[in-house]
Amino acid sequence: MSKSKRPLWISIASIVTILFGLMTIKEGGTVLFTEEGKQGAGNYVPFVLWFNFIAGFAYVAAGITLYTLKSFARPLVFVIAASTSIVFILFGGHILSGGAYEMRTVIAMTIRSSLWIFIAIALLRSKNN
Repeated sequence: MSKSKRPLWISIASIVTILFGLMTIKEGGTVLFTEEGKQGAGNYVPFVLWFNFIAGFAYVAAGITLYTLKSFARPLVFVIAASTSIVFILFGGHILSGGAYEMRTVIAMTIRSSLWIFIAIALLRSKNN
């Protein structure tokens, strides 16, 4: 990305992804590291939970790099979009094979995948390349 004026959509996307990342870290960490969190999580899928928790840190980094228009924002966003989509597909396989899950995880992964794919496509089309 060039160091030109930041478009409004990038400012909004940056703030949303940073907040989303912080919430992801908090919620994932609560389930991973506290008994109370584990009990309240229901039928969580460990590989999805670990991925999302670790990805939360990448969300924050992506939000910061987007906001500051760093050149590595685009590859980071693409990696997050691709890896989130892959984990979502693997999660679908888990469900299809009869694995236990929570519907809220389906909804959350749909939102995560859609958000990152949208941002990746928007970056591809952006004039700030």
